Amino acid sequence: MTAAPSTKPASVSTSDAVTIADVRAAAKVIAGIVERTPTHHSRTLSKIVGCDVWLKFENLQFTASFKERGALNKLMSLSPDERKRGVVAMSAGNHAQGVAYHAGRLGIPATIVMPEGTPFNKIKHTKNFGARVVIEGATLSQSYERARAIAAAENLTFVHPYDDPKVIAGQGTVALELLESAPDVDALVVPIGGGGLISGIATAAKAIRPAIEIFGVEARAYPSMYDAVKGKTLPCVGQTIAEGIAVKEPGGLTRQIVDALVKDIFLVREDEIERAIIALLEIEKTVVEGAGAAGFAAVMSNPDVFRGRKVGIVLSGGNIDMRLLSNVILRELSREGRILSLVIEIEDRPGLLAKVTAIVAEAGGNVLEVSHNRMITNMSAKSADLGMTIEARDAEHAAEIRKKLEDAGFVLRTQATGPLPPLSSFYSSPFY
Repeated sequence: MTAAPSTKPASVSTSDAVTIADVRAAAKVIAGIVERTPTHHSRTLSKIVGCDVWLKFENLQFTASFKERGALNKLMSLSPDERKRGVVAMSAGNHAQGVAYHAGRLGIPATIVMPEGTPFNKIKHTKNFGARVVIEGATLSQSYERARAIAAAENLTFVHPYDDPKVIAGQGTVALELLESAPDVDALVVPIGGGGLISGIATAAKAIRPAIEIFGVEARAYPSMYDAVKGKTLPCVGQTIAEGIAVKEPGGLTRQIVDALVKDIFLVREDEIERAIIALLEIEKTVVEGAGAAGFAAVMSNPDVFRGRKVGIVLSGGNIDMRLLSNVILRELSREGRILSLVIEIEDRPGLLAKVTAIVAEAGGNVLEVSHNRMITNMSAKSADLGMTIEARDAEHAAEIRKKLEDAGFVLRTQATGPLPPLSSFYSSPFY
């Protein structure tokens, strides 16, 4: 989905709450503790999307997310008494792990409030880092209220996931590293949840290269920053694979910085995010979560904006549940035509299944799953629906299998695979 044109002036002064000096100071604080993640040029992705793509692999942090940067910078700023009393944070997972891991390293007691529905792997890792985990709240807002209540009741320091100058400065160190490795990029694409990452990156990048353009990306289901800076009222509701950026209310400080420094914000659909996850997995051999794939999803979905440019894309995290990842892989294989899901109307008599599977085998297909449904009340009692999941080489091969079954007299129905063209439509050979 293409974002609406920006109406902001070309140059607006931002708040002095976070400056390039703060970001550089944060870089010194976290140096040697937080990973300096690689920034690599991708020839294949560049060819696919028609621009020069540089990827910043924040999914390679120890906790698989950029969140470590801001969390550590904040924790290192605490007084001895604050460290002794401990901290509390609210997070759907990545901030939780960043705070828990570095608090454990520093001997700081940590309590993390996580909303109901947080992926199990994020809860497990947070506990393994030694934090006390409280699961409460159907939304991040409710978890936030609970975390604030715990902070007040137990006299703990609250570590905000995004709306804190120390946290924002820590996240801004991503831009320092990216621009040092790829100094010629003229655009950065950054996912937005509460806005801490893009605020820090925009603060640093615009100070180093004033002409660089910063673009934000949100899941279409949660356009909170988009609404805030554009005066829109799109609803924030529903399920998203990008739960790391599913924030209903952006920060006050982050909103101010985004409004001043970010050129535009794109909204991406769920299927666009899924396609980006698979592209990064298949081509770059790197695992990203939904939020981490949002930047590349926006570039793929807005080719006219980025064509011919040098674009830095932040892969913000890699904490995706394995069951969810397997489902995304199967869905994309279905879109690609490499997995064909059919319902075949057959007579309910011996030998028909063997006949169907023989036709599929002769066509070079591999039957993955078979099911019978004899309870279709608008069909004859002597008929049945045969469900088949078939592995094919590609969409062309899948069409060949379908044709052979139809030529044999079978009536086929195909399950819908979604509105996007397959990723393979962007390139023409196994070597891209």
